[in-house]
Amino acid sequence: MLAAILFTLGVIGLLVRRNIIFVLMSVEIMLNASGLAFIAAGARWAQADGQIMFLMILTMAAAEVAVGLALVLQVYHRFELLDSDRVSEMKG
Repeated sequence: MLAAILFTLGVIGLLVRRNIIFVLMSVEIMLNASGLAFIAAGARWAQADGQIMFLMILTMAAAEVAVGLALVLQVYHRFELLDSDRVSEMKG
């Protein structure tokens, strides 16, 4: 239940916010919620698969943070803003 609430909060944050940093934080909340669901399912059925999937999710989240923050720095240095709508209008 907690994982579903966290995932819903992440989706709402992803849809509502336009700041790139808040979007990355929302994706991070969604990844953590899915990891929590895997841990809970693994504990429920006494399997280690949930913990293994959580380690894979943590690895993917770390890579997402590294690439995401690099993109944020590049966007900020190029456009001097972090609004994803305004950046998408500046194509060309």
